[in-house]
Amino acid sequence: MEPWSATTLLFVFGGGIAGAAFGALWGVILCALIVLVGCIIVMAGGSDFMLLQVGLGPIFGPHVGGFGAGLAAAAYAAGIKKNHPGGAAKDILSPLTTTSWDVLFIGGVYSLIAHAVLQLEGKIPIINQTDMIACNLLILGLIVRFICFKEGIFGKTESIKQNGLFGTANYSISWAPWQSPWGKLIVMAIGWAVLSVGLCTVIKPVLDPMAAAGKISAAGAFVVPLIIGWSIAILNLICLQCATGTIQPVPIWHCQAILAALAFLMTGSPIVGVVAGVLGAILQEFCARLFYNHASTHIDPPATAICFGTLIINLLFKPEFLNLAQYFK
Repeated sequence: MEPWSATTLLFVFGGGIAGAAFGALWGVILCALIVLVGCIIVMAGGSDFMLLQVGLGPIFGPHVGGFGAGLAAAAYAAGIKKNHPGGAAKDILSPLTTTSWDVLFIGGVYSLIAHAVLQLEGKIPIINQTDMIACNLLILGLIVRFICFKEGIFGKTESIKQNGLFGTANYSISWAPWQSPWGKLIVMAIGWAVLSVGLCTVIKPVLDPMAAAGKISAAGAFVVPLIIGWSIAILNLICLQCATGTIQPVPIWHCQAILAALAFLMTGSPIVGVVAGVLGAILQEFCARLFYNHASTHIDPPATAICFGTLIINLLFKPEFLNLAQYFK
């Protein structure tokens, strides 16, 4: 799709309104379902349009209607309009259909801005080595936080003074307290990383010959094993969205899935992939403590860790940088 065509911009704006109406978590769950369907289409020898243009692109990608629009609209509804149905911008589970027309409109406008910023990110050295969708969510999320709540990068000063920048008040202010303790987080991350790398080892050998024969695009052959674990992990959050009690605190592992897959795809080493997944889990918790725990808005810890983790992996393993991948092949 042409990024600046009237049709593309209409899709971006409409998808943002829809994403705000769904609410952020429902939006990204729907995005992940579209991504998974797109993966299946590519694996069946079909087009990558559903995957790259709808699920990960301007129509309903995570940076626009598939997550970001819901986050921005929630912050606007809670901080400025004071009509968020849950009362707090961190409530990303509540649909925003009961708010007001301007809250939904903000979702569309935010998506247009996010789409424009993504085009710019691709032209900036180093920034373009991050996961640019995740980087987009981080940069614009911090701007939205300041506009709607006048809070800085790390959130509320009084919370930081009271609890310490990396403090959790015995996990009472933690983003995902059921998996925040380090021992539990690392053990679970090993399992999640193994699952993601396992998916890659099965899917990549099937898709590479199809791409070489011209049956599918090279982009589709790379993105499917990279993103399929992410999409499955996001769909797992349906329990977080819908359930209560002991059923609700499901693992949140899409960061570990995508970082483990990326490291494996670049090096061919399952061990490197698993290590990257575990380090991604640790990075995710640090990002939660830095950007989420003390603040009024949702800066997504998995997306933030994906942003920085992808940058580190690319700098370590790409031929134009340190090229450490050569030692694993």
